[in-house]
Amino acid sequence: MEINNRPQYSPDGRLLRVGDDLKHIAFIMDGNGRWAKARGKSREHGHTEGAKAFEKIVEYCEGIGLEVITVYAFSTENWKRPKDEVEKIMGLLEKYLDRVIARLSDYDVKLRFIGSKNELSESLRLKIDKTERMTKDKSRVLNIALNYGARAEITQAVNKLISEGRTAVTEQDIGNALYTAECPDPDLIVRTAGEQRLSNFLLWQAAYAEFYFTETLWPDFGPSGVEEAINAYYKRTRRFGAVK
Repeated sequence: MEINNRPQYSPDGRLLRVGDDLKHIAFIMDGNGRWAKARGKSREHGHTEGAKAFEKIVEYCEGIGLEVITVYAFSTENWKRPKDEVEKIMGLLEKYLDRVIARLSDYDVKLRFIGSKNELSESLRLKIDKTERMTKDKSRVLNIALNYGARAEITQAVNKLISEGRTAVTEQDIGNALYTAECPDPDLIVRTAGEQRLSNFLLWQAAYAEFYFTETLWPDFGPSGVEEAINAYYKRTRRFGAVK
């Protein structure tokens, strides 16, 4: 089968579909609190609007043919935030899972949660398990990084290999022991709100990812922002250490 390495556009320049060389975009969803503060609202309100942006972007990415989407929803360090804010984030996630379960035929994404589930509430763990089971046969993948930290991920991967009796490992062994073992590495990592760092996100998988940073705060970052990031991606040359 011929590989379509170029994106497809409409006559008016709108992105219709990504090329087959762009399979996985990861998003660091940053700026909900700053968005709310600028409007005199609570941080919790910012997370509500950020959740709406998340759903719009997932739907858009599915529509343009991306195979894998990964979002950084809650880091291992985010437990340091105020209790009310943490509860709001977890509550929004539970409501999202309820919608997925209720409208399963509307979603063509396999939900996978990457990160440790040990610290999550029992009700959230049960909904996560149920949603993962019910969507396991869908064609595309949505990774939700929840209670996730890349250093912790690599540590658990190494410990898993040690527990299997390994005395020497390869890069492939470690890759296969990560939460994202079933997915290709991200081609593009997008971070909103002006920060230019990974913040302990996909450190192993990001080895050859392209990065796109924007000043736009996450609640304002919709499909048009994703399209701009993809257009920027296609202006770059990926060499993976070789010469072209």
